[in-house]
Amino acid sequence: MDTTTRDELLQACDALLQPARFKDYGPNGLQVEGKVQIRQLVSGVTASRALIEAAIAEGADAIFVHHGLFWRGQSGTVTGWMKQRLALLLAHDISLLAYHLPLDAHPELGNNAQLGRVLELPLEPTRFGEQDLGFLGQGAFADAQALARHVEQRLGRSVTLVDPGHGRPLRRIAWCTGGAQSYFEAAIAAGADAFITGEISEPQAHLARECGVAFLACGHHATERYGAPAVAARVAGQMGIAHRFIEIENPA
Repeated sequence: MDTTTRDELLQACDALLQPARFKDYGPNGLQVEGKVQIRQLVSGVTASRALIEAAIAEGADAIFVHHGLFWRGQSGTVTGWMKQRLALLLAHDISLLAYHLPLDAHPELGNNAQLGRVLELPLEPTRFGEQDLGFLGQGAFADAQALARHVEQRLGRSVTLVDPGHGRPLRRIAWCTGGAQSYFEAAIAAGADAFITGEISEPQAHLARECGVAFLACGHHATERYGAPAVAARVAGQMGIAHRFIEIENPA
């Protein structure tokens, strides 16, 4: 395998994901600066201590994640779990690259596009919701229960279904991964028969029943575990460096 530089890796990720286009909840791109030369890239969903330790064992020079270390509104102190994660990265001179909304939105490799691929939902040309993060796809499901069974089979886990109870076929399926339950109203306005996301809050159950649109909460991690390895594999291939996705189990 070849090597690349930290700056070349960052430039390739930025060129692919275009983070400047997004208003986000934290910094996108290089969050922790490590060694200049990169030979081994590890990807994962979240920059947890478990992922960092696994990346160290893998001999990683850089880690690429969806959920980084720094978020708007956090305390800003380097204590406790934050100190432990940073200490590992700095001690082993490992760079951390994190892309949040840009990774959700990429039309081919992002979390939403990859979830659509896994669920076998052909994309429609239109997107919906704030910053066009929501995706629409075509389906042919007898009812909400049939869609829920399909999603459970494809993701390998149970889902929380709010079935509006009308029993009609579902043809237009909307989705937005992770904690995107607030996109439900935009999905309804876009004409969706059902909406798939990671989490559910109290208002969505009422909206589903009152508006006749099925709501499926399938897990935050479970819906967002596909984008990071897809992007990292593409960039690593371009750079000629090694890549490995490391899955850290998460019931969420």
